Amino acid sequence: MSTNIELLNDLFSDETAIPDVRILTSGGLTIPAHSAILRSGSKVLEKIINRPRKSRSSYRTIPILGVPCNAVVAFLRFMYSSRCEDEEIEAYGITLLALSHLFSVPQLKERCAKGLAGRLTTENIVDVLQLSRLCDAPGLRLKCIKFMSKEFKQVQKTEGWKFLQDNDPWLELEILQYLDETESENKRRRKNREAHGLYTQLSDAMECLHHICTEGCTSVGPFDVDPKVHKGPCTKYSTCQGVQHSIRHFATCKKRVGGGCRTCKRTWQLLRLHSSLCDQSHSCAVPMCRQFKLKAQLEKRKDDGRWKLLARRVASAKVASSLSLPKQKESGLKLC
Repeated sequence: MSTNIELLNDLFSDETAIPDVRILTSGGLTIPAHSAILRSGSKVLEKIINRPRKSRSSYRTIPILGVPCNAVVAFLRFMYSSRCEDEEIEAYGITLLALSHLFSVPQLKERCAKGLAGRLTTENIVDVLQLSRLCDAPGLRLKCIKFMSKEFKQVQKTEGWKFLQDNDPWLELEILQYLDETESENKRRRKNREAHGLYTQLSDAMECLHHICTEGCTSVGPFDVDPKVHKGPCTKYSTCQGVQHSIRHFATCKKRVGGGCRTCKRTWQLLRLHSSLCDQSHSCAVPMCRQFKLKAQLEKRKDDGRWKLLARRVASAKVASSLSLPKQKESGLKLC
């Protein structure tokens, strides 16, 4: 196809290179063309042109019926120039896609599929989807289904959708299955994002807990370290402040022994999670770290496996967050 323009120039520069093919359209229009151009751009047209002729007429007639004359003109123009204007895609995109598939013109087919994908509406989506399946255009078909999944409530109101329900129940079933799978996938992703967010928050809380118990922060810290009143808040102060509040409450709550205080339970869970993550129990400054580890070794309770699983997920969230930080800094530098 890329050599069609050069071939056309060579043909017209030669006085003997006159049109030797006639294209017959539905409107009765006959368009003269050159068999060499058509053969080079379409294997289907090449086979048609090479068929034995009953008569020895100098012209072979190729009917392209059932489509607008101007669409046929646009098709032939592409065969000669390898160009298809946006106005032609706007007016005859669906027809040109069908012709490009019928006569096996892959470049035009790709151009039409891309053009139609950018012009999808709730009114034409069903027609384009059906044609994309008939013309074996999987990329366009997928974009149609994705568009339909986003605008399904509006698509359901169209005549095209009603026609599809009455005449193509298998395609309707395929679309509904895709919508159901998409919704399930979206729910799964939302659940994973929420879980990852929770694990990230727990990872931050673990860092703050270690930071408070080893260095101290604002008004809370180990007994042998002066509180950092003279320093500003740490980088994760919002989380750190919540952990500090829990520690202060845990130290003075009278309901702690009975297990009836929700805040104490949460503080206990943070300390228990820390012990599952910590690999320095003998020198760790976090309260109850060593006690939790010894108790887990002695009792070997079934819930210890759940704590280890939670610890692995929190550690993974910490790694994922640390890996995303360089990318965020890099994007910030680019924006600057």
